[in-house]
Amino acid sequence: MKEYSVAPNKDVTGWFVKIEDVAPTDEYPERDTAVEKAKEMAEQNKPSRVLILDKNHEIEDEIKY
Repeated sequence: MKEYSVAPNKDVTGWFVKIEDVAPTDEYPERDTAVEKAKEMAEQNKPSRVLILDKNHEIEDEIKY
């Protein structure tokens, strides 16, 4: 199962989408945009899941596809 995560940068001024918690693929200025992009990638690569992290990098939400 592939894992995608959405996490803020250290200043919480942007949001990263990561695959398998490795290097970020893209950075987005808004959280919602990053979440939508992660959902699109996860849906195209089933089975997978999206972890949405808060500013403390704790899991806020998990979506499975």
